[in-house]
Amino acid sequence: MSLLGRLLTNRRAGEAHTAWNLPNLRGPDLLTLTSRHFGDGGSMPLEHCAKHIGGADLSPHLAWSPLPPGTAQLLLVVEDVDVPLAKPAVHCMALIDPAAGHLEPGALASRQPGPGVRVLRSTIGRGYHGPAPIKGHGPHRYVFELFALSTPVGDTPDTTSVDRVRPRVLLRAVTAPVLGRGRLTGVFER
Repeated sequence: MSLLGRLLTNRRAGEAHTAWNLPNLRGPDLLTLTSRHFGDGGSMPLEHCAKHIGGADLSPHLAWSPLPPGTAQLLLVVEDVDVPLAKPAVHCMALIDPAAGHLEPGALASRQPGPGVRVLRSTIGRGYHGPAPIKGHGPHRYVFELFALSTPVGDTPDTTSVDRVRPRVLLRAVTAPVLGRGRLTGVFER
């Protein structure tokens, strides 16, 4: 695997196609997103990584600054911007009730999400999927993006349930104005 990682070192998705850069998800950068497990740009602990590399696939604690008035729902997107693909891999997507206030570790689990959390489909599956970059590929940035929406996300125009729709389709279909947004980046390397 390390040979493959070295061969793909210069191939990375980049940030151009992240949820953060979609025109419909633009909004004021009013939110500060933090975790007690790592700082912005800091290394993510192994327990938050995928099980097959020795982690526990445990989503980290997340907290945010006060939400803008009128926030009806939060949209959380976690993307690996350094995956060697054309677009970042969505590791987790969830809709969160603004009353939740913060997320405890494990709140993004697919089987038993935390109170006020509705986990959606991601590139990998449903719920949180921790980092597992290709060995030898170098550091990968995992960007946690939080969007405060003025109206809740509904089913897509073709009436596909938000629980079943592909992540990129859902992200492009969000029409609610973004009242505020914030992001936190964790780094992991094998």
